[in-house]
Amino acid sequence: MPRLERIIERYKTIPGGLLPALQAIQSEYGYVPRESIARVAAGFGLSPSKVFGVATFYSMLSVVPRGKTVIRLCASAACQLAGGRELLAAFEKELGIKLGETTPDGKISLETTECVGACNLTPVIMINEQPYGNITPEQVPELLQRFRPKEFSPETEFIPYGREV
Repeated sequence: MPRLERIIERYKTIPGGLLPALQAIQSEYGYVPRESIARVAAGFGLSPSKVFGVATFYSMLSVVPRGKTVIRLCASAACQLAGGRELLAAFEKELGIKLGETTPDGKISLETTECVGACNLTPVIMINEQPYGNITPEQVPELLQRFRPKEFSPETEFIPYGREV
């Protein structure tokens, strides 16, 4: 993992450099491989448990491979009261996976995130970094069908913030 060593060298002397280093590792590999934790710890002079704790604390980081498309459901109280649990059940049913898992083809991961700051559009989901609001369980199959056959990109015809799907 020579790329890993370059990332460690780049950030190890920067105060607060651990988090940017882990973000760079995730950007490079798609996640923070568990085998990189000990090497990062040694490079930063930290314990592996400290590095693992940071890597698992932040929802933007993952120590397991994620799909190319990450669907995050808002876990805030407002979204839960507006049907978030039912929305999660619909995604789990359509994708055939549970929360925290990735589809067998490695294309889609299902996660939660904390409040995305769009409480007027509850329940809110994020597909990669794009938020969508007022999503109902009935819209999930069509929403998934729109991007499943092809690679997800911001140009894919999604209708953000709950406009008619």
